[in-house]
Amino acid sequence: MRWISWLVRLLVLILLLSGIQSLWGNLRSDTWFPEWLGGKDKTETVHALVLEEITAMGKLELVKYNFKDVVEQEIVKVWLPNAKAILIVQGEAIGCVDLTQIEIADITSDDETLVVNMPEPELCVFKVDHSKSKVYNTEYAFAEEGKLVQEAYKQAEKQIQKSALDMGILDQTQENASKILTPLLEKASGKKVLLKFPMNVKIDKLR
Repeated sequence: MRWISWLVRLLVLILLLSGIQSLWGNLRSDTWFPEWLGGKDKTETVHALVLEEITAMGKLELVKYNFKDVVEQEIVKVWLPNAKAILIVQGEAIGCVDLTQIEIADITSDDETLVVNMPEPELCVFKVDHSKSKVYNTEYAFAEEGKLVQEAYKQAEKQIQKSALDMGILDQTQENASKILTPLLEKASGKKVLLKFPMNVKIDKLR
């Protein structure tokens, strides 16, 4: 008879444990149940954003060149195989005119003509678009892969700058400035408008 009594106690214990587990699960699912007693963790983000500076943007973007390049960067070694990285890079170069450089003295007018002495066109942006660029392949890079890729992107950015200047982006910027600004100023002033750009534009090409 003792084993029957022992078996009854065991069944009661199992039922009791099952009831407690079920009750605990129901309590955790209730919205009123405190989260610190077993609710799900949640992620909270705190921002401390501070506006440091407001900059007036007076640069008028007039032309953009899009580039795609395959860059092979290599570290030449004496004894070991050369470390290589091949990247497919996309980037852009933008030519603009900084209108904030125009002063009252740069504008002259008579009864029929408005003359504006314009600032030099400039290459205001040349950069790699990392969201559209990727590492195609690396060989024997190991711990130097990061260095290889970083240097490859750096050289790609320089090439974008050089290629844009060689392709005449500053001349195209000047031409587009005349096409866009001349009719706008003529309509606003009611006069014939002449935009004058510096004759001695210095273009520093990379070598």
